[in-house]
Amino acid sequence: MKKLIIYLLILLPFYSNAQNQEVENTIKTFFEGFHAKDTTKIKSVCHDRMLLQSIMEGKKGTKLEEEKASEFIKSFATFPKDLKFEERILGYKVQIDGSMAHAWTPYEFYIDGKLSHSGVNSFTLFKENGQWKIVHIIDTRRRI
Repeated sequence: MKKLIIYLLILLPFYSNAQNQEVENTIKTFFEGFHAKDTTKIKSVCHDRMLLQSIMEGKKGTKLEEEKASEFIKSFATFPKDLKFEERILGYKVQIDGSMAHAWTPYEFYIDGKLSHSGVNSFTLFKENGQWKIVHIIDTRRRI
């Protein structure tokens, strides 16, 4: 019995790290699609009813903006082809409870190589049929 408990205590961190890595990989896939303007790749890791929210912080105060997944996907058609943007994730803090995960990811956002704004993303994910899906993203945005 003691050996079993010891083995479980040794193996538990590996299972936890694997789960965290799955969540991180889902978010990385999202951003790979985002940077490539590949809506198919983005949709592969997002739930159909995903909600996006942004907290805009500026000189005129703070406001909350909201967008549905379908609106977000359609917006890619309006981007100029030569526009380059990159959201650099500075780290991941992942928490998991069963089929729900949360990831806190500070970031910097660049447009055509120039730092535009920074903030933090808060991702909520749901494990559906063995795959993590993003169901909610809320972020803060502070202009630089």
